[in-house]
Amino acid sequence: MSAETRRSERQRLAARALELTIQRGHEITLLLLAAEEGISRHRVEELFEDDGDLFEAVAELWMEPHVAIMEEVVASDLPSNRKMYEFFVRRFRITRERYRQNPAAFALICELGAARFERVRSFVDLADHYLCEVIAQAQVDGFFPGLGIDETLSLINQMVANYTLPDALIYIDEKLSEEKLARIIDTIFIGLSAEEGGARGINRLRLAT
Repeated sequence: MSAETRRSERQRLAARALELTIQRGHEITLLLLAAEEGISRHRVEELFEDDGDLFEAVAELWMEPHVAIMEEVVASDLPSNRKMYEFFVRRFRITRERYRQNPAAFALICELGAARFERVRSFVDLADHYLCEVIAQAQVDGFFPGLGIDETLSLINQMVANYTLPDALIYIDEKLSEEKLARIIDTIFIGLSAEEGGARGINRLRLAT
């Protein structure tokens, strides 16, 4: 089997496994996939090391549009604040559309991803890598003074978590919007810095007299 054939066949079977996962409501194993496709388990095992490898291929297929968006946005010549907004909002739109089209299937995919988080961690790391590039551009433009890239990354991820963690849509879909995300990003660019703002300045409660 050539490398190109192997890649193509992995993608085809991963797409089939994703389809079956949504139909059946549970993770599809190599054995089940082989039975559904009418091929030997040995043939499937030539393409996937184990069930975890199959799941990783399914996750890669699921995340493919997100990765394409991140690469496109990072390579664009947008101003740094607009670039960061597009970095988050374009992926949020895809996630929201998937959730609203089939909430049950979406919840299942989230559950499986959480159960095999080590298999999808690389996609989280990749998103952080691309976000660091956006942050670096913003710092060149004079934003986030006094903060290192890692600290800025951590702060921003916490501020926009509801728009990046897919599970959030299950609980607060109606409270999330592109307009709110835009205001969050604007606020980040207006005020995020290493300067002490005074929130930790009071070290004891004042009693009313």
